[in-house]
Amino acid sequence: MTSKSKADATVTGMSQAAAAGNSASRQARDRKRPSRDTEQRVVILSGLSGAGKTAAAKAFEDLGYTVMDNLPGELLPELAELLSIDRHRFEKVAVVLDVRAGNAPLALAAMRGALEGRGIEPRVIYLEARDDILIRRFSETRHRHPLAGSRGIADSIAEERRLLEPVRADADIVVDTSELSLRQLKERIFANLDMGGAEMDLVFQLISFGFKHGVPLEADLVFDVRFMENPYYVDSLRPLSGLTPAVREYVMGQPIARQFLDFLSKFLELTIPGFRSEGKTRLTIAIGCTGGYHRSIVITEELRAWIDARGFGKVAVFHRELERE
Repeated sequence: MTSKSKADATVTGMSQAAAAGNSASRQARDRKRPSRDTEQRVVILSGLSGAGKTAAAKAFEDLGYTVMDNLPGELLPELAELLSIDRHRFEKVAVVLDVRAGNAPLALAAMRGALEGRGIEPRVIYLEARDDILIRRFSETRHRHPLAGSRGIADSIAEERRLLEPVRADADIVVDTSELSLRQLKERIFANLDMGGAEMDLVFQLISFGFKHGVPLEADLVFDVRFMENPYYVDSLRPLSGLTPAVREYVMGQPIARQFLDFLSKFLELTIPGFRSEGKTRLTIAIGCTGGYHRSIVITEELRAWIDARGFGKVAVFHRELERE
């Protein structure tokens, strides 16, 4: 082979290697690139101090959103990059952005541009209220206004309005919270975001427990099933938990157990719509017997099946006393 041929072969090999390297790099980037099929909800929550941003952020958190508050404005474009890289992990995100970010209009423009450049369309919500309402809220909570210094609260509110006016003008949704209850605030926000259906369903947590170990403090509703006959006094059933078919048959073979479940189903059919209308997103129901090992477990499992069959929402079950074994 001549020198020229060797040189040509070397160049060709290098080109092929480079092409292979570029192809591998592209494939690696493609693997990292988020799927466009992942529906991502990103909300930017802004507005005046005292207008309800904290309550709104908590409502989003209850719906499974990752909530980020009080980030410096300089970090927001980097946050946009992170959200676009891992869309599954950050499928639902709410970012609170206000005067604490520094130049809020600039920070909003930078983040919104960074998100839209990556195919993510954020919704910007702006909360406000009348001056007299804001002054009253600060007086009641004794919180310090973020712009408070030598100026009074009224001047701080006026200055904040001026600084955030460009953010308000660029918002998708503006809500005056002056006369709204917490429930009404949630309804206004979620109605504007078209957040209905499964996303607004209640999340149920069912806990079986034994009264001798104490009532679960987190329970919204507590039901006592100690009036049912106790499998503990049947020698063959005593070592078995309420998850076994034998114990279930013993408990559910009692007419009073069926009557209780009928009562409980009617009670929940009546109250679940009310809990929803009041903006509640989680409901913890505790079912207790003496030791928490037999009757309460059976009834809790029956209740889980009933909620699942009605499609009322997601259900998580925790048999507390089984964890003691």
